[in-house]
Amino acid sequence: MSQVSLCNVTKIYSNNTIAVQNLNLGVENRELMVLVGPSGCGKTTVLRMIAGLEDITEGKIYIGKYLANNMAARDRDVAMVFQNYALYPYMNVYENIAFGLKLRGYPVPEIEKRVKEAAQILGVERILQRRPYELSGGERQRVAVGRAIVRKPLVFLFDEPLSNLDANLRVQMRAEIHRLHRRLRTTMIYVTHDQLEAMTLGHRIAVMRDGKILQIDTPVSIYNNPVNKFVAGFIGSPPMNFINGKIIKKEGRLYFDEGLFQVKVSEESRKSLLNYVSKKIILGIRPEDIYDRLFVSEAPPENTLKVFLEVVEPMGSESYLYLKTKENRFTAKVASSQKPGSGQDVELVFDMPKVHFFDKDTEKKIV
Repeated sequence: MSQVSLCNVTKIYSNNTIAVQNLNLGVENRELMVLVGPSGCGKTTVLRMIAGLEDITEGKIYIGKYLANNMAARDRDVAMVFQNYALYPYMNVYENIAFGLKLRGYPVPEIEKRVKEAAQILGVERILQRRPYELSGGERQRVAVGRAIVRKPLVFLFDEPLSNLDANLRVQMRAEIHRLHRRLRTTMIYVTHDQLEAMTLGHRIAVMRDGKILQIDTPVSIYNNPVNKFVAGFIGSPPMNFINGKIIKKEGRLYFDEGLFQVKVSEESRKSLLNYVSKKIILGIRPEDIYDRLFVSEAPPENTLKVFLEVVEPMGSESYLYLKTKENRFTAKVASSQKPGSGQDVELVFDMPKVHFFDKDTEKKIV
């Protein structure tokens, strides 16, 4: 079994910089776990501590049933794929893939067998005699992955392996990693700052910030139920809109008052917001939950608002509308067939049952 567990793990560097703070993480056998967060949040440090490339300051790391704190990196039975590929320029592809096995003293027939299997899985049989400078970025990344595959480790660790590739290659390699995981049925921990990669790859996602894990859940659950404003804004593209305003009570009903417009709070949210009447609050709404009034039949007037449309950004099958009031700016995502003209007021409808509300001070989700 290849579970990985981090229990109250902390990493403090010699200059007293806290890279990871009291972190708890459990990765199940054969799971593909993604650590996602902005640069400097500690996600790569976590990966390097699991690999044994960084000492931990406090806590315990288990790989399988073994406590790994004092195990040397070579004894942990993990394989790491780095962001910069780390290929040997004077070796050809075959030699790069086989190098780790040669260091461990594997017999030549076994090395040949494993390299052939890895090359077939990754589709690099035809380039085994080429050197790294003769390869494309995608081919170099496949070779780096192949070097990890041949070791048949308990755990694969991926440190932002696609960040140096162009957009089309990233899409292609994400699919490759999906297929690789299904075929190998091995535990994988994948680090990225790209929330799209996290959403599409992970069985579960751990969202990190400032050395801490803020939320661990499935991609869909995190998208629909973020625990705070940071997670809500980090997961999703375009990101969630945050609109400042306050809750008011009118004729027994609760409304969110932005200043320029008011929208009625849904019945599902009403009870949770009673204590916020007359208080400042943050409304969060995803761009796809804002609709053009012209294309909504029977739109409730209490959820309809008029705002100024600054810019329309065509994206092919959909368009982004950049809107503003006196105090706030936000974005709507609509079908391109619904694209209104910029530089004018437009009527929009908020899908209020899908709206989130956040405490102004703590930024924690209220409802």
